[in-house]
Amino acid sequence: MSMPGDLTHVTPVYVIGGGPAGLATAAALRARGVRAVVLEKGAGAGTSWLGHYDRLRLHTTRALSGLPGMPIPRSYGRWVRRDDVVRYLREYAEHHELEIVAGVEVTRIERDADRGWLLHGTGGRVLASPTVVVATGHNHTPYVPDWPGLDTFPGEVLHASRYRDAGPYAGRDVLVVGTGNTGTEISVDLAEGGASRVRISVRTLPHIVPRTTLGWPAQRNGILCRRLPVRLVDRVAARLDRVGTPDLGEYGLPRPASGLYTRVREGAIPVQDVGFVAAVRARKVIPVASVHSFVKDRVLLNDGTEITPDAVIAATGYRRGLEPLVGHLGVLDDRGTPRVHGPRTHPDAPGLHFTGYTNPISGMLREIALDARKIARTVSRQR
Repeated sequence: MSMPGDLTHVTPVYVIGGGPAGLATAAALRARGVRAVVLEKGAGAGTSWLGHYDRLRLHTTRALSGLPGMPIPRSYGRWVRRDDVVRYLREYAEHHELEIVAGVEVTRIERDADRGWLLHGTGGRVLASPTVVVATGHNHTPYVPDWPGLDTFPGEVLHASRYRDAGPYAGRDVLVVGTGNTGTEISVDLAEGGASRVRISVRTLPHIVPRTTLGWPAQRNGILCRRLPVRLVDRVAARLDRVGTPDLGEYGLPRPASGLYTRVREGAIPVQDVGFVAAVRARKVIPVASVHSFVKDRVLLNDGTEITPDAVIAATGYRRGLEPLVGHLGVLDDRGTPRVHGPRTHPDAPGLHFTGYTNPISGMLREIALDARKIARTVSRQR
């Protein structure tokens, strides 16, 4: 593929990952005349998004979710469907004429005194560049807790990343573990899709917010919150919560004691209500205590009760999965998250950037777009 000014011979910036963060960064670099090559382990741009459940729509608005240099088409609607996200990412790559090498997984990055960074990939590939952007994704490695006795359970147990639709669970008793956006939305999908009973296991009480209030999206509140003191946001959010969200205490889901923005700063994003509150009030989704252990066909809960679901869907989150790639470089914290991200690099790893590893209340795609421009500006100045 040709580059402006015939840059095909120039050592590129390697961008690892062909999801939104990788594509946005590559496009921003290209706009500044910096050659970027995207290395994607899947079949092409946006492949990872195909793995999400069918019902999924962006929880951020179309207008605030576009990547640099190309807005999401208005025809995709305000809340963009999963398939349209994939279509947009592929159109985005074509529009910016991005160089994407598919089917290449980078397994390890090492420092080289002469060439900067060495990337070891599938097929024995070794690539070198002074600048590398790691964008393998916030939801990289599915995480299922090591519950005692799990291996004795005769029913189906799967991570939410493998859930597609409610069809296979019609007429079945299903336990969803986890009350984040994924768990609550899957529980609604199951209830509407004909499951005989749907329970949702609650470890940490979630803050639940309306997706919009009089047409005003919750995302815009999230953007405003980032510039305000935590205590102030907690107080205002508590008042809005009492007005905008029914109290679900009698259904086993009382309001959290800790403030909304305090929880955000700890990494817990509020749940956007896309039917969950109504399903709980109609007792189509039944909150239960957190999972303690499994004993054959029984699931023991931490309040001492036992249930016997036919299937368990673990909406228990993801790990970044960066340890094999860069864990030896000292750039990760004790949770496996990059210590610095965006245009900044770790003092011991100059030229090694990370993007897409935060989950901000203001919207991940919006922050990815901002980070992409900042990284591109920094890299272009250095070059």
